[in-house]
Amino acid sequence: MNNFTYTKATDIDNAVALINAGDDNKIIAGGTNIIDLLKYFIIEADTLVDINKISGINELTELPDGGIQIGALLTNADTAYHPVIEEKYPLLSKTILAGASPQIRNMATNGGNLLQRTRCYYFYDIHTPCNKRELGSGCSAIKGYNRIHAILGHNENCIAVFPSDMCVALSALDAVINISGPDGERAIEFSGFHRLPEDRPDIDNNLKKGELITSINLPEKGFSKNYSYLKLRDRSSYSFALVSVATGLELENKTIKEARIALGGVAHKPWRVKEAEDFLIGKEPNQESFSAAADRILNGAKGFDHNSFKIDLAKKAIVRNCMMALDPSSQRPGAKPSL
Repeated sequence: MNNFTYTKATDIDNAVALINAGDDNKIIAGGTNIIDLLKYFIIEADTLVDINKISGINELTELPDGGIQIGALLTNADTAYHPVIEEKYPLLSKTILAGASPQIRNMATNGGNLLQRTRCYYFYDIHTPCNKRELGSGCSAIKGYNRIHAILGHNENCIAVFPSDMCVALSALDAVINISGPDGERAIEFSGFHRLPEDRPDIDNNLKKGELITSINLPEKGFSKNYSYLKLRDRSSYSFALVSVATGLELENKTIKEARIALGGVAHKPWRVKEAEDFLIGKEPNQESFSAAADRILNGAKGFDHNSFKIDLAKKAIVRNCMMALDPSSQRPGAKPSL
């Protein structure tokens, strides 16, 4: 492993100052992703800034507008099993518990979950070209083994996918990310946080240099009555999604009043299409309506040699998951997704 210096931040301002003290200074919290990146020589760090001792960003608090703020340092496990999350945002609880393993969820933090890197084979193999690792070197996945790769939002520079389960629910819930940095505090809507590859596939998100995620705001509406998360993967234990779908519905007089549908495992970021959600408003909640919405979500989808099956799989997953959301009794917080 490359040598690095290790230091502990005492508060948010101190953490921001330490991050900005060097070009390759990096944050460490749970360490469930950054340690792998260091061990595989994918990234280097002059200094690791440990933020675990910072108070105030490892809590869950109620907001004046009825929403909830979850701290960036709160672990995935503590978030998923928190009584308020289980009651008001069971979709979030379910997606968290579908990800990784209990051991990792006990260490991984909410802020770290948002910042994790792709699990593309070629990204982790430093002996192969990868534009995300070395801009301009090429994308080995396009003509390589690309079973797990993107069918939406990709280009010739990168076809990797963002691996988080938790972020699929945060996308559907319209979460807001709170950030501190050298220029002070700012908030960014979740839809604007992660990036598509475009001409800079090496940049995963719109966090500016030296900034730190402090918390995540969840709006009051949590779709606790009609929701579902479906994760389709090659094996049911500790595996990333080939396709995942988070659905939240609000029903009134046997019609759809509001719909949220977010996909994971298909793009460089959690994938939502507002047009498809708006199309469902006023429609009857049935397979025909959900199938038509799925066509709109997957408009422009393009597969490669080994992953074209994902297009049909995603359509069926959307329809199935939306139908599952109609039965609240089957969507207990923490319940294992039906595969």
